[in-house]
Amino acid sequence: MEKYLLFALDHWILSSLFVGLAVALLLTERLRGGKSLSPQQVVRLMNNDEAVIIDVREKKDLAEGVIKGSIHMPVTSLKERAGELKKHEGKTIVIADKMGQHSGMAVRALAAAGVKGVQRLSGGIVEWRNANLPLSKK
Repeated sequence: MEKYLLFALDHWILSSLFVGLAVALLLTERLRGGKSLSPQQVVRLMNNDEAVIIDVREKKDLAEGVIKGSIHMPVTSLKERAGELKKHEGKTIVIADKMGQHSGMAVRALAAAGVKGVQRLSGGIVEWRNANLPLSKK
């Protein structure tokens, strides 16, 4: 660890450039992934019938529980099934995955397929559960 610190101090310009590029990459990826909504914001939208939840987890992960009324569309089949979301036009499409790691990719895939109003559930199903919100068993 001491070697890394000495390197960073000896090459402070290079180290600063690296940190700046890493931050820029993270911010760019976050922006490309669309706006995120907290579980409470999603519940509000669902209660007003203004949201459709798309669960992009794999089938084996659904045993942990699903958000009631959500539509299961694995992330691998989003492009082929994007047309199914046309009937929900005008509503917010909320992408829910396990922990938020695939939702940005799913938002980009649906946006590329022409689906509008796509946002992601911040923290995924894990954050939903941590907020003590219900999950139903399929």
